Amino acid sequence: MPSVITDTQLMEHVLKLGDEHPPIRMDSADFTVKNPALMREKFGGVLDYLARVELEVDRNVLELLTILPHASEIDRVFYQDVWYDQEMAHGYILDRLKDEMGLAPAEPYLEVKMGLKALGALAHFEPIHDVVRCIYYLTGASTERQAVMAYNSFSKQLLEMGEKAVARTIINPIKRQEPGHFAFYRMSAEKLVQDGLRPWQLYLARLLRKTSYALVGTNRSNDYKAQMGEVITKLGFDEQLEQYAKEIGRLEARLLWASEQGMDFPPYVLAALRESVDLYRDRGTFEAA
Repeated sequence: MPSVITDTQLMEHVLKLGDEHPPIRMDSADFTVKNPALMREKFGGVLDYLARVELEVDRNVLELLTILPHASEIDRVFYQDVWYDQEMAHGYILDRLKDEMGLAPAEPYLEVKMGLKALGALAHFEPIHDVVRCIYYLTGASTERQAVMAYNSFSKQLLEMGEKAVARTIINPIKRQEPGHFAFYRMSAEKLVQDGLRPWQLYLARLLRKTSYALVGTNRSNDYKAQMGEVITKLGFDEQLEQYAKEIGRLEARLLWASEQGMDFPPYVLAALRESVDLYRDRGTFEAA
């Protein structure tokens, strides 16, 4: 494992994120779309998914308040003072872009599920709380890595289409903020394991991760999974699912499954990707209009 990570380093990283990456202003975005019909055809479902997931941060914060009753000051500053405002700004701008293209507003899923409420009740016990923190950090890292890859591919395809205004003033500014979020989750997970999770805690984290893993924004719904499959396909990841799984699953393979030599990613990551792509191929393009 890399050099020892300290609370001071983590807080400095969080404060730097807030200082250097304020929420993107609506008036900084150029919503000019040269070919709205082609954009709707190619990326209507992708935009709906991205806008919805960013706006579901409202629910994500409620979930964090539920499952982390003893959240550290660092975690609270990150998700309340930095991450929330950045991500919601992403959602508002993407939803405005949808409107400019003649698409219906995103409909974020905002219900906190009972399973998380039950987990939050157990998390009042400190040893369980640490396991939940581990799951939170790994989920965040996987989510942000998916975001980085999605926005990178989306920007490239928009530029190839000649949609420079959208790529340069909307998608690129968003994608510049996501790596800092990933770094926070990665450092936090590494520090938690470095500080000494007990074997039974690591076992429980592996069990929970194996049974509850889900791709960002799928919310245990086959409809949302199919939409994620569309995103994977439209952004060009469907023919390289194993490489994609490696990108989004390598951190937890290293931290949770270190005893499994040669594991590039946990099998449940690839299984989730394949399920989403298969559902999309069965159901067809998501109707975003």
